[in-house]
Amino acid sequence: MAQPPPDAQEQAVQQASQFRLLVHTLQAEVGKVIVGMEDVVENTLIALLAGGHVLLEGVPGLGKTLLVNSLAGALELPFSRIQFTPDLMPADITGTTVLWEKPDGTREFQFQPGPVFASVVLADEINRATPKTQSAMLEAMQEHSVTVAGESRKLDEPFLVFATQNPIEMEGTYPLPEAQLDRFMLKVTVDFPSLSELHEIMQRTTGHEMPEVSRVATRGDILALTHIVRQVPVAEHVQDFALRLVLATHPDNEEAPERVRTFVRYGSSPRGAQALILSGKVRALMDQRYHLSTDDIEASLLPCLRHRMVLNFEGQAEGIETDDLLRDVVEQVKRKTEEDVPV
Repeated sequence: MAQPPPDAQEQAVQQASQFRLLVHTLQAEVGKVIVGMEDVVENTLIALLAGGHVLLEGVPGLGKTLLVNSLAGALELPFSRIQFTPDLMPADITGTTVLWEKPDGTREFQFQPGPVFASVVLADEINRATPKTQSAMLEAMQEHSVTVAGESRKLDEPFLVFATQNPIEMEGTYPLPEAQLDRFMLKVTVDFPSLSELHEIMQRTTGHEMPEVSRVATRGDILALTHIVRQVPVAEHVQDFALRLVLATHPDNEEAPERVRTFVRYGSSPRGAQALILSGKVRALMDQRYHLSTDDIEASLLPCLRHRMVLNFEGQAEGIETDDLLRDVVEQVKRKTEEDVPV
């Protein structure tokens, strides 16, 4: 790969430094409210700066909603929350046209925008609504636009959906369609806090003062950082590593591990490869590097691909975890890569 000229190289270093500073500032603000969950916070910020959507999964009460609220509080961006319930209708999300009477007595149809018309949208307990209502988010998430009464309306940039869902085993939940799952850049699992973290949570939330976050980033900051992410160069061998990982999630691929061939029906879509590259770029900048490495790709593997692998009947019956299959995938691809390198 050709080296950039000195001026461009100096600018790249400066941009990486500014990127890391703002990310650390955001992490510190969110950390005023959120105890622990460092990996969850980091992945949420990665999706924010890469311009992708996030699906947060965990049992109720672990702070998923609080995390998104805190992040929105640190950003100078329009924020809305949609509480998904079984009786929620698509028009409750996208908005609708109503007959409006003017002061002069004449009437006209006017569009009343729904809560999806915001930059940061919290889709709370998204899998408690019916699939028809969940699908109302598809166009917004992919096209950043909404079609109501035959008219398409663009959403302001940046547009980010942070959805929370309860484990599917819980009562009153519906599985998300595969097409909608694929629109989420990352799926992040939220684990139960440790004893020490629970002590800290009690100290922060049962006293007379509640911690609050301050706004530390504007719309312009987020758009500028997203632009910087897109400029990070990717070496051919790094991109090849990411693509081979994605291909190895397909059971009919020659590099697929044995357990993938046995328990997987469908592997990741090309969106999984896009998510790996963009997430890796953000991780590189967070580490104050202006180049992507295979370690960045490997670190992004689980949140980027765990929701893009569809298990077959045997895999579901055996209770196979896609995270375990992805660990097999990365070991297999790395071993094959080493075998292909000439001595």
